[in-house]
Order: sequence, then structure tokens, then C-alpha cells
Amino acid sequence: MAVVSDSMIEKLASARRSLKSSLEKSRVLGLALEKSGPRLEEINQRLPSLEAAVRPIRAQKGALVAVGGHINRAVSPAAAVLNVFDAVHGLEKSLLSDPRNDLPGYLSVLKRLEEALKFLGDNCGLAIQWLEDIVEYLEDNLVADERYLSNLKKSLKNLRELQNDEERVCLDGGLLEAALDKLECEFRLLLTENSVPLPMSSPSSLGEQPCIAPSPLPVMVIQKLQAIIGRLTANKRLEKCISIYVEVRSSNVRASLQALDLDYLEISISEFNDVQSIEGYIAQWGKHLEFAVKHLFEAEYKLCNDVFERIGLDVWMGCFAKIAAQAGILAFLQFGKTVTESKKDPIKLLKLLDIFASLNKLRLDFNRLFGGGACIEIQNLTRDLIKSVIEGASEIFWELLFQVELQRQTAPPSDGSVPRLVSFLTDYCNRLLGDNYKPILTQVLVIHRNWKHEKFQERLLVDAILNIIKAIEKNLETWSKGNKAWRSSGDSWLKEHDQSKDYYAAIFLKDSWGKLPSLLSREGLMLFSGGRATARDLVKKRLKSFNEAFDDMYKKQSNWVVSERDLRDKTCQLIVQAVVPVYRSYMQNYGPLVEQDPSASKYAKYTVQTLENMLASLFQPKPAKYVSFKGRQPSGKFSNGFT
Repeated sequence: MAVVSDSMIEKLASARRSLKSSLEKSRVLGLALEKSGPRLEEINQRLPSLEAAVRPIRAQKGALVAVGGHINRAVSPAAAVLNVFDAVHGLEKSLLSDPRNDLPGYLSVLKRLEEALKFLGDNCGLAIQWLEDIVEYLEDNLVADERYLSNLKKSLKNLRELQNDEERVCLDGGLLEAALDKLECEFRLLLTENSVPLPMSSPSSLGEQPCIAPSPLPVMVIQKLQAIIGRLTANKRLEKCISIYVEVRSSNVRASLQALDLDYLEISISEFNDVQSIEGYIAQWGKHLEFAVKHLFEAEYKLCNDVFERIGLDVWMGCFAKIAAQAGILAFLQFGKTVTESKKDPIKLLKLLDIFASLNKLRLDFNRLFGGGACIEIQNLTRDLIKSVIEGASEIFWELLFQVELQRQTAPPSDGSVPRLVSFLTDYCNRLLGDNYKPILTQVLVIHRNWKHEKFQERLLVDAILNIIKAIEKNLETWSKGNKAWRSSGDSWLKEHDQSKDYYAAIFLKDSWGKLPSLLSREGLMLFSGGRATARDLVKKRLKSFNEAFDDMYKKQSNWVVSERDLRDKTCQLIVQAVVPVYRSYMQNYGPLVEQDPSASKYAKYTVQTLENMLASLFQPKPAKYVSFKGRQPSGKFSNGFT
């Protein structure tokens, strides 16, 4: 009985524990249900929105399976485009930094941006097209809600409009333009920092300054400029790049020229009465033009080639043409044109010849620097200037005789003094036939007659001058007959004129035949210190030099003519006295050293008498070639221009 009771008790205890456990579980479940209530309420509230989200693609399972492949094919390109967009934004920090910190790196990042934008430009349209196709498929197969499809169409339409309107700006948000602006600033900064005006000691020393050009930009700077030009050109900004280059470099050339004080280039024809009033400026003009061409524009020509050579000949030549025009070459040419338009007078002829000489000296440089098609404005202005100079100089020269003849009708000075025109023209003709102006005037006259299809005769220039002198003498004769006071003072003028002839004859002798005696030096021969053979060699050498100089001088002057007999005889006598005694003495003392030599005739080429006869026969008139003058003969004019 006791055993049964214990067993029952144990069962009851077990049942009690089980019930208690069940109650605890119920309590926990109740608590859990209590907590789940708000969550269920939240789910219940979200169900309408979930239903709305699912509604656009509410369709049969088979239809949804069929459209899946189409959606995947459309989304893949769009996803690739979005990835590239993300990459573009990743470049923003680098491209908005200062290019100077790392120009090669900056250019590399910029190129990556260009490639990314090219990809987007090539693929955005494709991605939009595929998305439009899938929307059309959804609409045709009634797979999606109409409102949903309408919103999709509107979004795709906006994308299409953005693609067609300012595509690049929309694709990168203006990042590329901002980066290119920074490159332009760096391009300008590099040029400005390395463009230094050419230093000069003083404008007055311009003629003595050696031919130098500004130091070219450092190689490293040129390489940086070329790299920047490459990227700007690839993005259609070459013109802006050229504009910056021309602005900076032309400003640098102008700064170099400022030290020359070129204000005179702006003088207008109304600001001066005649050429004499600006004669000094014309002399400076030639030096300044040569300096600008050979020192400044030459350097700019080379630098344009170095910087823009990869772009092409037309580009860098056009760039140089703009620099030359803006830096001042046109002002130089316009000044010359202004001189040609001034009032005509004899002095103007000399100044026109000076201008022609300066331009002719720079002819090869002008053709090389400004010969391209881009320099057509400079070419035209230069051509017009040369034409005006040649025509103006020729016109004045051929009118000189007419002007002298017109003076014959005027009365001579009442005080009997020599008319100013006579003194002026005498000196003027000497200058025209001098070594400085005669070659230039001859060239001008040759060109002018070629333009008129007329042949230029060698004697034309000298004959024209002789005719002027003849007309002056005729004027003197006319005036002397009508004015006793002038006749008496005319004697004084003739006396002074004779003194001038003596003076110029002496100068002529000194500069020509007077140099020959020094060739027969006796140095090293007095004591025969080196032996007879050495003395013979010295004599041979000096006689050979003398013979060559004599032959050259005689050949040159044997065709010269001095029309006035007294002056001719006196000049020949001076030459004989200067050369023959020295030659005679030398041959008497040292001739025997070479007379026994097999080649003696090569060194003892002339006897003393032969030499004297040759010199005494110089400057004889040649009636067959020269016209005779009426009245007095010209007052001692050498046909080569010596007075």
C-alpha cells in the first residue's frame, strides 16, 4: 500500500512539473504574440505599397519568364555605362588640382577622361535604345502597368534629349571644360615666365651690337608646351592656344623694341615738311629694321617652328605671321611708305636709295621669314614700298637735268655769289657717283627700266650725270654774261674749284696708285742676311705682288676718261712721280738677282720706260664713245665718279 502511494505521488509530481512547464511556455508564447502584434500591424500597413510595386509586372508566370532575357540584355549595357560614370567622377579630384604640380600626370588623367567620355558618347545612345526597346516589348506584351510604362518613357525621353544637347557637358558635368581651362592657364603661365625681352646696352650702340638672338625657351619648357598643345588640339582648342601664344610672344618682341625709341614710326606725312626734317630718322630706320628682322623676328620664326612643328607648317607659319604683324613689322614698312609719299626734292633721292639699300640687304631674310602664304599682308606692303621707292627715285633722278635747265631762266644772285643750287648739285652728283650710292642707284635704274621693258646701258648713269654738269656749266656761262658782278666772283669760284680738283686728285692717288710703292719693300734685302738665294726669293715675291697689283689697277683704270686735258696730264704726272722712281731704283738694285733666272720675264715684267709710258697714257678721251660738249668741257670729272 505504501509503495503504491509513492508511485502515485511521483506521477502527480511529474504531472505537476509538466503542467507548470506548459504554463510557462504558454506565458512565453503569449508574450511573443504580444510582441509580434506591432510587427504584424506594420506588415499589414506595408501590404498596399507592396501590392502597388508588384502590380506593374503582374502577369502570368510564362510571360514573366519570357521577358527576363530581354531585360537582362538591356540592363547590361546600362550597367556598364553607369560604371564608367562612376569612374569619371573618380577623376574629378585630380583634374581640379593645379596641373603645375605634375603636368605629365595631369595630362595622363585628362586623356583617361577623354577616353571615358568617348565610351559614354558611343554607348549611352545604345543603352538608351535598348531600354526603349524593352519598354516597347513590355507595352506590347501587357507585362507591366500602363502608368509604370508611362513614367519609364518619360525618363528615357529626358535622357535622349540630354544626349543630343551639349552631350559632353551633360556626361561629365563640365569637368573636361574645367580641366582644359586649367591647361590654357598653365600654357600662358609657362610662356609668360620664360619670355624675357632682349636686353640692349643702348640704342646708339645698335650698329656695333653682335648678331645675337634671344635665347630660345628651355627644351623642357618647349616639351611641356607641345604636350599641352596636343591635348588642347585634340579637344578643338588649338585656335585659343595660338591666340595665347601670339599675345605673349608679340608682347615680348614689342618690349624688346621699346628700348629703340621707335615713336618716329608713327609720324604721318602731315607732320613733316620734307625729307630733310626726318633725315636722321631714316638713317635709324635702316638699323632698327635690320635689328628687328635678324635678331627678333628670326628668333620668333625658329621658336614657332619648335613649338608648333607637330601641328603642321601652315599652323606655325600662320602663328609667326600674326606675331610679326602685331609686334611692329608693319609699322616699319609703313614708315618707309610715308617717306615715299613726301614732297619731291633732290635729297629725297638719297634717302630713297638708303631705304632701298636697307631693304635689299634684308631681301633674303624677308623672303625666308615672310615668304609663306600666311604673310601675304607683309608681302604686299613690302612690294608696294619697293615699287614706290624705285619709281620715286627714278623719277627724281631723271628730272634733275630738267630742274637744272629751268634754273637757267632765273637771275643769278645779285651779290655775285655762287648760286646755292650750283654748289649743291656739284656735291650731289659726286655723292651719286661715289662708292656708296652709285651701285644702289644703278640697281634701281636697272630694275625700273626692266619694268618698262627697256634695256639699261652701262654708260647711262654716268652720261646722265655728265649732262647735268654740262647744264650747270651752261647756266654759269649764261649768268656770267648778264651779270658783271657775278663774273668777277665767278673767277673766285673757278679758283676754288681748281683747288678742289687738286685735293681730290691727291686723294685718288693715295687710295689707288699710291699703294703700289709699298709693295717694293727693301726689308730683309739690305745685308743679304739670309744669303743670295733667300734675297732672290724675296725679290721675286715682291715683284710678283707689284706686277699683280699694277695689272689689276691698270686694267680697271685704262678705260677711264678725264675730259679736261690739264687735269688729265697733271693726274698722270702725279701717278708717274709716285710709282716710276721707286720702281726704277728697285730694279737697278735688285733686278740683277732675277735677270739670270729662267723665268725672269715673269718677275721683271716691265721695263722702267714701258711702265712710264703706260701710266702717262691713262685717261685719254675716246671720241668714238663720247659725245663732245659745246662750250667749256666738264670741270674735271672722272667717269667713275672721282672728282
